[in-house]
Amino acid sequence: MIHRIVKMEFEPSKVEEFLSNFEENKSKIRSFAGCYKLKLLQDKHNTNIFFTYSYWVDDQSLENYRNSELFKGVWAKTKVLFNAKPVAWSTNIKSSE
Repeated sequence: MIHRIVKMEFEPSKVEEFLSNFEENKSKIRSFAGCYKLKLLQDKHNTNIFFTYSYWVDDQSLENYRNSELFKGVWAKTKVLFNAKPVAWSTNIKSSE
């Protein structure tokens, strides 16, 4: 299983627009083939910084999503709202809880 973490920092005036877009698309992303879970986290102190935390069955599932029309549409609406370059990590679980 792959865990994908993406840090995004938005113009403060664009946060509501981002949240609206996320709300509109979260169920589509969660139901995408290979997506096991999707969470949205907000920084406690810098409220214009968000993290998506998603679980994918494997690298190919994540890659299929990244090449999909769904991702391209969501990303096109999201990237214009940034005030800093996003940062992404793909991680593996090394120990169980």
